Amino acid sequence: MNKQEVNKKYGIPISMLLEYEKWQLCDSVKVIMGDWKYDEQDIDRLSMIMTLHDIGFDNETIRNYMRILVAEDNSANSMLLVIIQKQRNDKLSKIHLLENQLEKLDNLRGEIQA
Repeated sequence: MNKQEVNKKYGIPISMLLEYEKWQLCDSVKVIMGDWKYDEQDIDRLSMIMTLHDIGFDNETIRNYMRILVAEDNSANSMLLVIIQKQRNDKLSKIHLLENQLEKLDNLRGEIQA
């Protein structure tokens, strides 16, 4: 499938497809007559990229995660878990910050209503 077909069938933005091509995550050459050809492995990887993007990973972290995933190194799982744990810790820090801000807002609201 070409970019337009993948975009139409799976709803993957063209910009994400172009970024994926730049990352060169494939072992074989995928360009035929100037156009990238996507196979099922590419679709699976793009699905993972979209998932990582949806849960808040930035492009650099996604690129690192995918390079580790594709390398299939013996230590890949432990390296992926480190990335996931860091993201989780970052999310928890943001949640705690927001909880503190909500508490202060509730205190201000309570002072005004009293």
